[in-house]
Amino acid sequence: MSPSEFRFPSYTDSELAADRVVHFVGVPAAVVSAVLLFARADETGDPRLIVTISLYGVALIATLSLSAAYNLCPPCRRKEILRRADHAMIFAMIAATYTPFALNTLDAEDGIALCAVVWLLALGGIFVKLTKPYRYENTMIGLYLGMGWLIIGLIRTFIERLPEDALILLLAGGLVLSVGAFVHTRERLPYHNAAWHVLVLIGAGLHVQAVRAAFLTGNIGG
Repeated sequence: MSPSEFRFPSYTDSELAADRVVHFVGVPAAVVSAVLLFARADETGDPRLIVTISLYGVALIATLSLSAAYNLCPPCRRKEILRRADHAMIFAMIAATYTPFALNTLDAEDGIALCAVVWLLALGGIFVKLTKPYRYENTMIGLYLGMGWLIIGLIRTFIERLPEDALILLLAGGLVLSVGAFVHTRERLPYHNAAWHVLVLIGAGLHVQAVRAAFLTGNIGG
């Protein structure tokens, strides 16, 4: 990577300040949420639940931490590396969000199949984002959204087996993140990057509560 290949968005000082505030809130919130989820999962004594929720928590922390590192880093070679990692990590976050629901809600065969699909798609997206970050950008946005809404293919099963509040929170989080993806593409919109990150935090918060409601309140269906 040569300096001429660096292509970073340009933001005003106030836009950068707003984004800093969002990340300074988001990263600690992710750490606290992940620790609380793990503690509750550990209390259940269920190894599968502990592992899948731990994976989700680690992915949540890594996603928001990489986002903060990239967005707060000044333009340089390191920022380019962080950008690739940040965008790649979104795929891992989507797959990690599916994992507790797939393996703790669905029948073994369906759960493993769904996990295999989302993680294979995630690995493909990660490879592209790490090696060819400026190619297929629209395709990658489509893949983000497509992965996020794969749940619709098994929606009847999730309706039957998830508590109603967990399903509503899960779908609401997906909707907020989808709106966020649209906002992120509106580059002429003032504060669009900070707005995107606010929506990410809201969507992630809804998904944290969905995990809690589904598995950590003693109210899972199935």
